[in-house]
Amino acid sequence: MSILAAIRREEKKLQKQVARLQYDLRGLQSAARALGKSTSRNLTRVKKRVMSAAAKAKISKAAKKRWAKIRVQAKKAIA
Repeated sequence: MSILAAIRREEKKLQKQVARLQYDLRGLQSAARALGKSTSRNLTRVKKRVMSAAAKAKISKAAKKRWAKIRVQAKKAIA
């Protein structure tokens, strides 16, 4: 098998994919035109939730308290 033949096969495959994607894009664009102005709104990115340092400290303290309780129970079970 020659390298050139393999490249041409790959090129044909990619051209088919491009054609299929262009077809899908045309369909989406025509659907958007049919819907009219309802699609013209700008999409906004959802902001990540940011946890305050106080909230992180509170969660950390509660987790440490739970683990301390588990460790005490484990020691009692061993003894």
